[in-house]
Amino acid sequence: MSTPSHYTRIVLNERPEGDIQPSTFRQERVAFDLAPHAGEVLVKVDWLSLDPAMRGWLRDVRSYIPPVKIGAVMRAGGLATVVRAGQGSTLVPGDVVSCSPGWTEYAVLKAKEVEKINVPPGAQVLDFLGPLGMTGLTAYFGLLDVGKVKAGETLVVSGAAGAVGSVVCQIGKKLGAKVVAIAGTDEKCRWLETDLNVDKAINYKSPTFHAEFKKAVGYFDVFFDNVGGDMLNFALTRMNKNARVVLCGAIADYNSTQPKGLVSYMNLISQRAKIEGFIVFDYAARYPEALKEMASWIADGSFQRKFTVVEGLQKAPEALPMLFNGGNTGKLVVHVSGRDAKL
Repeated sequence: MSTPSHYTRIVLNERPEGDIQPSTFRQERVAFDLAPHAGEVLVKVDWLSLDPAMRGWLRDVRSYIPPVKIGAVMRAGGLATVVRAGQGSTLVPGDVVSCSPGWTEYAVLKAKEVEKINVPPGAQVLDFLGPLGMTGLTAYFGLLDVGKVKAGETLVVSGAAGAVGSVVCQIGKKLGAKVVAIAGTDEKCRWLETDLNVDKAINYKSPTFHAEFKKAVGYFDVFFDNVGGDMLNFALTRMNKNARVVLCGAIADYNSTQPKGLVSYMNLISQRAKIEGFIVFDYAARYPEALKEMASWIADGSFQRKFTVVEGLQKAPEALPMLFNGGNTGKLVVHVSGRDAKL
């Protein structure tokens, strides 16, 4: 596979105080001088994943992963094709891999951090950024291990039409829970009810949202929260005894310089409830069990996937805010080059 004389990458230009700005990132066109050493591989990036967690990586604060440095390629997971493999690697040119190349057209990565993709029956390569990737794993372990949802319980999912939320809704239904989904448009609510078969979808922008929530939910057993903010504060007033609140994300507060904080937290005491955050990387040893089960759902045709595709690496900076303004349905991805997908 031939390589170009130059390639494009996008780096962090400055840390945003609030919303991501046009000046947050900058595009660089650089001479191609990439070559893998022993234990490394050179890859050509095909697809990139855009995730709400990326906003947190832009902050210079203590977290589960170091922040992206100023001038460094923006961190991102993706799918790529091996161009050349260094000595000691079992990968060969043409292999399609799951990796974390960042916002770039080409990257040299450690071979041990690159995983060859074997597409299971009924699936496609792009599913490895959806239900067969970190998105699906986050939903699976967050709902089963943290939420511990059971058949007959009431599950509420915020950000339900997003990448993780839409997977959580479907797993909840498969486990026999009553699923109430919260989204930001009537179109998304129809998709959740018609295609994902949730029991009820509610538009949080409706002037009667709180009344609709109370009618559809009553009191919940599990709340899988991707939003935080006012949504979480309200939800904490509608818990069953021994409810579990799963903190997966906080889209409402990621861009806020002064998050409001919780005011309804004392209900956790009276209802003997639990609120717990989690990081999917902690479950790495158990990824195979989750992927096997979700692959079986894809194979039998019972699992729905939806992707919002942005064309071109240069569009990544302007696409990232879509995660915080409701611009995507399902999984948001950037098509950088190469292989297409059946959407």
